[in-house]
Amino acid sequence: MIERLFLAHPRSVGESYFQHLRVAGRVGVMLIGGGIACLIHAIFPQLHVRTGSRTIFRLNAELKGRQPTEAELNGAALTWDI
Repeated sequence: MIERLFLAHPRSVGESYFQHLRVAGRVGVMLIGGGIACLIHAIFPQLHVRTGSRTIFRLNAELKGRQPTEAELNGAALTWDI
């Protein structure tokens, strides 16, 4: 059960549990921060004019720069498991 809950997915993307924790945690915090900035911008349009876009572009560049997984190299379809 520990294997399935904590180790299988990180291994499938070529990371240890703690590497995956660091990367996924960082992405999550950046998404939360960008989302909060977007909500503030929705109420006060003069604030955080580019914060949401910059966050998305930065994350996109970082995630594109990661090593492809074996499944991606073999042409497997993307899954949306988070």
